[in-house]
Amino acid sequence: MRRIRYHSYGGPEVLALEEIPAPVPKAGQVLIRAAAIAANFVDTQLRRGMAQTELYRRPLPRSLTGDVVGTVEAVGPDTDPALIGRRVATASEDAFCDLIVADTPRLVLVPDGLDAGTASALPMAAPVALGVLRAGRLTRGETVLVHSAAGAIGHLVVQLAKALGAGTVIATASTAAKLDFARAQGADIGVNYTDEDWPEQVRTAAPGGVDIVLDAAGGEILRRSLDVLAPYGRLVTYGAASGELGSIPVTDLFALRSVTGFSLIAAYAADPERAARDLAELTECAAQGFLHAAVHAQLPLTETSEVHRLLESRAQLGRILVAP
Repeated sequence: MRRIRYHSYGGPEVLALEEIPAPVPKAGQVLIRAAAIAANFVDTQLRRGMAQTELYRRPLPRSLTGDVVGTVEAVGPDTDPALIGRRVATASEDAFCDLIVADTPRLVLVPDGLDAGTASALPMAAPVALGVLRAGRLTRGETVLVHSAAGAIGHLVVQLAKALGAGTVIATASTAAKLDFARAQGADIGVNYTDEDWPEQVRTAAPGGVDIVLDAAGGEILRRSLDVLAPYGRLVTYGAASGELGSIPVTDLFALRSVTGFSLIAAYAADPERAARDLAELTECAAQGFLHAAVHAQLPLTETSEVHRLLESRAQLGRILVAP
């Protein structure tokens, strides 16, 4: 079968197509033939040798992560044979392959008729979107600022914030097209975060400050976001797309503001039953059409380098899929 890996750090050109034997599922695992693979932006940073912190450390040679949608072809020993033939989705550390092995506890059974883009969001992107809103303790009527609102996770955060009763959703993005896209997802106000005065624009839109800021950019965006919080406002950080995690002086929190982080891995470890309930809720929302992941482009596995170029251009609206 085919697999994408890289053996040295660098640009998209280091991504190589390899031929390897098909994997064999072990007990509690299934073998999935991939039909669609959703790419993750963090892999562009890892591929360049960036983000090599304890949080993201990955040795070479390195495979690409992703969210895989496909059909179960085989199961391992002591694994339910009824899964064979089922359409499933899962997050994988070695996703860009024709065939992948996945543990059954992390499988999502895809509802009939659900499009591949939305199905690909169920293992990771949608649970993160819901998780950051829950970490921010959103209550009905509150104002929410969503950074990177046109991204693979950000546009789902916008949808879920409105569904959960946010009063006003302010979206930030880097272009007019992205802001239009975020409004189409339900955002009430759009602000271009490349404008030097973006915090002033947010304060104009929400004179009393925003109740919740959700940030996956890190760096300067994270630091300046504190200034737009209302008293008792909450900032949730869940990524570092800028390449810098960022830091906040403790004294900045004395103005009745709080900062917390969110990690899906940590959420599964802390309360797997709650994570399972959240996933079931999101799957039902998707099946009913209340949650939809936009697909910017779909390319073949052989063009994975172009997928990374698109991700690094920051031009995509929603997800980018690969079709093996």
